[in-house]
Amino acid sequence: MKLGFIYENQYKVFQNINIDVPERKFVSITGPSGVGKSTLLRNLGGFITPSEGEVLLLGKKVVKPTPKISLIHQSIVTFPWMTALENVALSVKSVKKVSQAEAEKVARKMLELVGLRGFEDFYPKEMSGGMRQRVAIARALAVDPIVLLMDEPFSHLDELTAEGLRNEVYNILFNEENSLSSVVMVSHNLKEIVELSDIVYVMNGRPAEIVGEIYIDIPRPRKMDDPKFEEYMDKLFSMLTPIPVKGERK
Repeated sequence: MKLGFIYENQYKVFQNINIDVPERKFVSITGPSGVGKSTLLRNLGGFITPSEGEVLLLGKKVVKPTPKISLIHQSIVTFPWMTALENVALSVKSVKKVSQAEAEKVARKMLELVGLRGFEDFYPKEMSGGMRQRVAIARALAVDPIVLLMDEPFSHLDELTAEGLRNEVYNILFNEENSLSSVVMVSHNLKEIVELSDIVYVMNGRPAEIVGEIYIDIPRPRKMDDPKFEEYMDKLFSMLTPIPVKGERK
């Protein structure tokens, strides 16, 4: 893959990025602020074109957005004038030529999968932040993606809500009821990274490169009081000290 990206002002944000996303794995990308994590995620989804290298999905080059790759944004995006059911059904109809009844059938199934059965007719203003994020997950899964990209998906939630959703999200995503094969999440929260991830890629430097690839070997469900949990957090933290530009004074 060897991805690189250069902004219009000729600033090279990252280079030589090579990431493998195996089937049925939860992959996370972390690094200090400004290393291009979210930009990389959009490269992976075909939303912006890398300046160097290419992205492959099932052996085919990704050159534009595709329903096979869904993205959950950092901010919780739902249409406020639509119910939860209508929000998810709209996502289905945007990529599939199906009737409204069929779209709503899929939407109900996805809302039940994310734990929102009985809330189909609620509007976003009537739901908590955690519930709205569940709607966003249901929308993303409703189009039958192979890969789900998540950009800081819990950052706008209070810690208690985020913790509750993290406890469930792995089982929601890798459920036999959906088509999902793999997940790639960008996050700066080391606790949620260790809790959810199978593989973690650490970006650092300017231009940023991959400076670490860590495989999290802790049985699920994972407990924060497990000594290995703390060991992985310490290992990740040690890689996150910003690396100065070559030749720059420390």
